[in-house]
Amino acid sequence: MTHRERMLAVLERRPPDRIPWMPRLEIWYEAARRRGTLPERYRDLSLREIQRTFGVGDPGRGGSVLVEEMKGVEVTVAESDGGILTRYRTPVGSVSTLARQSGVLAQAGIGGLQTEHMIKDVEDYRVVEYLVEHTKARPEYGSYLRYEAEIGEDGVPMVALGDCPMGTVLRDYIGWNRAFLELADHRTEVERLCQVVREHMREKVRLAAASPARLFLLGVHFHSQMTPPPLFRRYLLSDCQEFAEELHRAGKLMACHADADASLLLALIEEAGYDMAECFVTAPMVECTLEQARQVWGDRVIIWGGIPSVILQEPYDDEYFDSYLRNVLATVAPGDAFILGVADNVMPEAKIERIARVTQMVEELGEYPLAG
Repeated sequence: MTHRERMLAVLERRPPDRIPWMPRLEIWYEAARRRGTLPERYRDLSLREIQRTFGVGDPGRGGSVLVEEMKGVEVTVAESDGGILTRYRTPVGSVSTLARQSGVLAQAGIGGLQTEHMIKDVEDYRVVEYLVEHTKARPEYGSYLRYEAEIGEDGVPMVALGDCPMGTVLRDYIGWNRAFLELADHRTEVERLCQVVREHMREKVRLAAASPARLFLLGVHFHSQMTPPPLFRRYLLSDCQEFAEELHRAGKLMACHADADASLLLALIEEAGYDMAECFVTAPMVECTLEQARQVWGDRVIIWGGIPSVILQEPYDDEYFDSYLRNVLATVAPGDAFILGVADNVMPEAKIERIARVTQMVEELGEYPLAG
């Protein structure tokens, strides 16, 4: 089977010939390219060519089925106080964000941190509502088809639609530093903005359901502390269920970006209608273990992950790494509903030879059905 055929087999709940192996290498590649530390044998190769050299599939994260356009808003971007200030001026007022970058992150090609969010006081809610209400989505299916053809037999594109409505409000518009204070002090405004974002996401999901793509990412960074079960059940669950139902009616699948500790949320993620937990991160990076997830989900929720990025580098030695990977394969045996990947990304300091080692072990031990 090709990488695409293996991934489609998993998505369609058919047995692959062996476990799909599809890590995200873009951060490692970009950092090494900028630093001039790409190994000699890779220096004239593109990321796609390096993936093929390692024998890994392409995660296909660059596809899109729609374009969003904001109208009636003046947007200016300028340097300010050591960061990038973005200001949005509307007929009902202005809001701004400030993002800061460090030299280390810039050298690695990693984005900076948003230190100021749009909502700073209660008057800002109406402005952000205006921004969302005046952002319209339109289909762009041809772009997706071209991207899928470019990926070819290396993978199946997964199209990102964004976060859940309340996640967008709390994380993107307010910021986690103040999110729970705003929920306590300005609950009415938070919930009203969430409804506006919800209507916008409904339109995006409608366009996605009518598109030629089949796998969508909707919902990111669910965390047992930041989106604990009471908050998840009250503000995220019904939206996820609604979006999953519409996508499922069209024969599509919905994934969440699970690169945070989901130990308290596993049952809720399944109840929300998710077909896949992508970039699923496990101990020793977080408390949640692969064994715990399999115990709760069985093979009903596809796991894409299994290798926490930290074990690709020091202080973890080769013996520990091999043992960890063997345990991963044993845990997911016989291999249903599983795509082997790195959560969330192969990072700049990774020992890249360990990617080749995984490929070797998958070829030796990853034939379906796996031995338990």
